[in-house]
Amino acid sequence: MKKDILAILGIILIIAVIINGTEIQSVDEYYLTHIDDITPESETVFITIRCDTILDNLDALDDNLREFVPPDGVILPKTEYVLRNGDTVFDILDRAVRYNKIQMEYQGAKLNSFGSVYIQGINFLYEFSCGPLSGWMYRVDGEFPNYGCSKYELKDGQSIEWIYTCDLGQDVGAEWFNNLGGQNK
Repeated sequence: MKKDILAILGIILIIAVIINGTEIQSVDEYYLTHIDDITPESETVFITIRCDTILDNLDALDDNLREFVPPDGVILPKTEYVLRNGDTVFDILDRAVRYNKIQMEYQGAKLNSFGSVYIQGINFLYEFSCGPLSGWMYRVDGEFPNYGCSKYELKDGQSIEWIYTCDLGQDVGAEWFNNLGGQNK
């Protein structure tokens, strides 16, 4: 009997040590504490998320969404992230919104005909939230690629901008639209 009690106490002690030595984290806590540390040897990229075009088109925005538009239109200022091997524009966006607790919704690459992730909404601002030609676009080093964000592999030092457009890219300088036969207003 005494041996059984000692065995049970021993097991309880081991469990207590394991629990005290193990940090239990939520998903949010994990992403906040496990972001890559930037070192002098790190390859890095920069990302910005902005919706300042909405400020000129507030009349087209649903009144319930105005609280999600920052006064200066900047959702995430230029921020540096470690570039991991094979990282795409989507990978960095996903890491940035998780780390900064910014809402994002997307459609997976297997669920659309483009074979790339499609960003439906960031910070509760979605496609068509500010008119029939509105939605999210991205550019890298000032250029708008003509393919999806999960297909664009990044290189060291590149700068990603996620920009909300209210006019199918024309209001943010996407010239490729004109080259595809788009119409100027």
